[in-house]
This record gives sequence, C-alpha cells and structure tokens, in this order.
Amino acid sequence: MLYNVHEIIPHTSLCKHSPRTLLGSLRSVCGIALATSAIMLSGTYTMASAADTEPAGRLVLMHTNDTHSQIDPLEDGTAGILRRKVLVDSIRAAEPNSLLIDAGDVVQGTLFFTLYGGEVENRLVDSLGYDYRILGNHEFDNGTEALAEKIRNTHSTWITTNYDLSGSALEDRFVPYDIRCFEGRKIGFIGINLRPEGMISEGNYDGVKYLDMQTAANSTAWHLKHNEKVDLVVALTHIGYAASGTGTSDIELAACSHDIDIIIGAHSHTLIDPANPRPNRPWRVPNADGDTILVTQTGKSGINLGLITIDLGSLKADYRLIPVDSRLDSKIDQNLAKIIEPYRAGVDSLMNVPIARSARALTNRDDALLNFVADYIKMRGDELYDDVDFAITNKGGIRKGLPKGGVSEGMIINMLPFNNKIEVLEIKGSDLLENFDIMAQQGGNGVSKEVHATYDASTHKCTQVLINGKAIDPDKVYHMATIDYLANGGDYMKPLTRSVKVAVSPSILSKDLIKWLQSKRNYKIDPPSTPRFVAK
Repeated sequence: MLYNVHEIIPHTSLCKHSPRTLLGSLRSVCGIALATSAIMLSGTYTMASAADTEPAGRLVLMHTNDTHSQIDPLEDGTAGILRRKVLVDSIRAAEPNSLLIDAGDVVQGTLFFTLYGGEVENRLVDSLGYDYRILGNHEFDNGTEALAEKIRNTHSTWITTNYDLSGSALEDRFVPYDIRCFEGRKIGFIGINLRPEGMISEGNYDGVKYLDMQTAANSTAWHLKHNEKVDLVVALTHIGYAASGTGTSDIELAACSHDIDIIIGAHSHTLIDPANPRPNRPWRVPNADGDTILVTQTGKSGINLGLITIDLGSLKADYRLIPVDSRLDSKIDQNLAKIIEPYRAGVDSLMNVPIARSARALTNRDDALLNFVADYIKMRGDELYDDVDFAITNKGGIRKGLPKGGVSEGMIINMLPFNNKIEVLEIKGSDLLENFDIMAQQGGNGVSKEVHATYDASTHKCTQVLINGKAIDPDKVYHMATIDYLANGGDYMKPLTRSVKVAVSPSILSKDLIKWLQSKRNYKIDPPSTPRFVAK
C-alpha cells in the first residue's frame, strides 16, 4: 500500500525558498508494492500476468502540462479531461507505484476560466488526484491573492524551488522540494519556475521573489542526492524546452546539471514524442557529466498524457505519450461529468449566438488572424487618439482560431481570453527599432497593414522596417496602438516601457472587438493572409 504523505507527517512551517535555505522542511513517505508490468489495451491500461513481471518493481509518472482550461475536447476531437481521467484511473489500477503530476498552466484559454476564474479547473484536477503541481505563468493571470484563494484547499503538493514566497499570500501552500519512497528507492522532486518579469503582467506576481533557476535547481538537486541520499531527482519545470541562449530552458538546465535525472517540462507547448522523434527535439539530452537524462513535454491542451516508467532496480527511465481521444468516451466517469455540468450554462450562453461570420476557418497560427487582430487594434487606436501610425500585437495573445461560418461572442473571448486593454503610445523611432528586433527574435509578431518588416533568419535582426512605406526614423516620435501587456514590457518588449501612454481603452480588447462586430451586423471576417513580418 502506498500511503498519503499528508496522513503520516503533519504540515510544518516552510523555509524561505532560497539557495541558502532550501534544506528546509521535507515531507516524505515510503510504501511497499508488488512489481507489475502493464500494457495498453483498448484505450485503458491493463496489468500483465505475474509471469511477465520483472524481479524489481517500477514507478510510473503520469504527467500533463499547459492544459489551459481545456475541459472539453478540442475542435479536432482530441483532449478532454473526462477522457484523461479514464486513462489515469486505468493506469493507477494497474500500477501500485504511480504518481500524477502537472507542470503548470492548468488555467486560462477557454470560457471556463474567463467566467469562473480557475474554480472549475482546480476542482477537476483535485478529482483526478494530482499528487504534484507547480505554477505556470498563467496561474498568476488574476494576481497572487486570487491565486492563493483558488489553490488554498487543493489536495496536491505544490512545489517551487526558485520562488521565494515568504510574506506572500502563497507562502503556506508551497514546499521547496518533496521526497517519496517506493520499494526502498527514494525519489526527490523539485519545481523550477520562469522569471516573472517580462512574462507575467506587472502587479500580478506581487510578493514573488525570483531566484536564479540554475542555482536553485542545482543546489537543491545536490542536497537531495548527497544529503538526503535520494536515488533520482525529478525536476518539474515551467521554463520552456528549447535553448534560449540565456540559460533559461530545459535543454540548458540539463546541460549545466550533475544531479537532475528527469525533467518534466512545460511552457513552450512542445510535443516531445519518442515514437515520432524530431531532430531538434531530443528526449534524451546530455547533462554536465556527459550522461543522458530524460526531458519530456506533452504539447498542450491535454491532447496527450505523458508516461514515464522508471525501473526501480536499474533506475533506468523510459517515456512515451498516450493520446487522449474519443476511444475513451465509453468509459467516462459520470461523477466527474456531473461536477462540470453546472458550469456549462454560462459557457453555452456565450458560445451559441453568432455575432459575425467568418469566410473561412482560421487557426490561431494563421497570419490572417494575426492581421485581423492587429488591424482592429489600429482601428480602435484611431478611435482613442488622432493620428495613430500603426499597431502591433503578439502571437501569444491569440489562443484560439475561428471556425468557418457563425462566430459567437464566446469564440471571440476564447480567441482573446486575456484582460488586455488597447493603449496608444508615443514612442521614439530608436526605441521602436530596438523593439522590432525583439519581435524578430520571437519569429516575427503581429503588425497592422501600415507595417512591412523583414528580418534575417540567421541573426533574427530586422533588415528593414517600413511604416506607411517609409523606413523608421530613429529621431521621430511615432504613435502606436498596442495592448497594455506589451506596453508594460510583456513578452520581453522592454523598449515599449520607455514610451508615453496617451490614450487607453476603458474596456478590454475582447469586449471592444465584440461590441464593434455587433455594431456591424453580420460582419464577414475575411482578413488578408499575406504575412507582414517575414524572414528573408
């Protein structure tokens, strides 16, 4: 039997989450279980016969990341939390040693969060019995006080190793690391979070002190290995997969680590699939000693359940993805479905009444949709202030696409779910040039029809930026419309913070756009698809 850690050791006061004090309170528990072997069968996870089992046991880590309030299946028929529970329950029934883990961004992206602020997602995650959770950046979308209220009574163990939360509303809910024991093996878990500045809106992470992620991760992993004598260290991260050049990605964390054995990642929505490997997405990567360690991520929206299998004898780990799809629908948990049902009325009321029409299906990755949003921001900017030159927006602000045909109020909110307001900025050309280079580093971003920008794909530096057919004059003052998230330095656009705000919309972007579409009566959304910010 595997005992619940909270039933054995009472909650203790937590140490400050800094490299010097990371050796604080620890909650751990040991359990003895029979070795099992399992196979996938008809969409469920089934225990094999005793004759097929190995002498040593194993530990199965089920994991998700960036599920983003995707309670129901996606438009393509994948994902859905009811289906996920079928898999989780089946694996738990087959595997005496198993844990369920989430690497952050459980919330934000559908009307369930817009209307209920995280209540639905946290109730459902508790119903699935997640053992460990860490914070993503979107957990902070309504601020630390609201976040603390929503997670106060959740059942998971929350870990953060490199956020010092002392004195904040979140302090008493987090530990810097945790240890579990399975069949005599000790497994340590740490949680590594991204730097809030430039990614989380100012004011939404009050009380959170960021600690260097590499220092915190490596010092804590060293302590776990050398002082606590754990056999494996698993890092749950919300920092992104690919190398960034700043030491703030899973690949870079692995490269500087001696003591981390497995990284369960998030934030970049990267699909790392050993069954369909890509050259630029290895799932076994070198660490500082030249050994290979496991790095995983399941994509986004709950389309997959990650499955890491650790042989407790050899300590070797393997990894695969299990699709979450319609084959599981016949086995859904009706009790979980009943929890969701009361929240659907509010969602359905916004989803079912069209306010406009789309000439074609548009995904959130289409240049056409990016152009549509940027052009609307410019149009709204013109209403707020005379003589606006152009507009910019970010790809990450567009979370969903639009279907062909009727477009409802709820679809617009799902497309633009954040509480961003349109602002008009007065900004020098020299700061604009610097900011366009930052946008180029992000692979280009959204610009209104007045702009044509090109950049060098190898250097990610702009080679030409034209506004109304003219190159940017470093000494000229321009008037630009954008969203307040970017104006305040979001997505690392720090040059925009040197501007002067001359106008602000009183309502958020999605509401502005909905009101405008309603005023046009059966407006046809048919934006140009030609990219405006291109690599050469």
